[in-house]
Amino acid sequence: MLAPLYIAKERFDPSDGEKWQGYIAWAKLPSLIEVVSLDSMLCPGLLEEIRDEDWEHIVNEDFRLDYYIHLNCLLDRVQPFKRRNILGLYRNPSAHIDESPFATESKFMGYDLIDEQTQISALINCGGFPDVFQNNEINCYGLLDNFQRASEVRSDLSRKHPNEPHAQCELYAIWRLNETIPPSQH
Repeated sequence: MLAPLYIAKERFDPSDGEKWQGYIAWAKLPSLIEVVSLDSMLCPGLLEEIRDEDWEHIVNEDFRLDYYIHLNCLLDRVQPFKRRNILGLYRNPSAHIDESPFATESKFMGYDLIDEQTQISALINCGGFPDVFQNNEINCYGLLDNFQRASEVRSDLSRKHPNEPHAQCELYAIWRLNETIPPSQH
């Protein structure tokens, strides 16, 4: 089985007001209730710097310096941030993995397709690829629900758009850690 990875991202949802409304109008994804993505423009990482003590706990390859291999280290680092998504991931699984990367309660959110060099989602931040997938296939979190379909989209993006950097993607299965955050700290 693949080793899980963990990342902390800013939330992006209707509470972001005009920024959210502008994005929804541009993306033409009216069914979104929240973006839960690895996309660095829509959902930036919470940690702006790598500390010396982080190096033994992060993935140090292929533009993935925000990805942790030890959940507890990530949770320690992001403790001050209350408006966050703690995501558990499997990178390029060969099939759907039923087992959550978290030992505590979590929810499977879907599959994202990420250009790792830029950390841009081909699903929700490239203006669409209508010859590969339709916007109505994107779930309410900005992801694809089905592993087989996500794999097909990944393959078709690469094949039909060989010169488009955002179409050369890695597939990530994403779970979100269920956290209870008091309403005053959202």
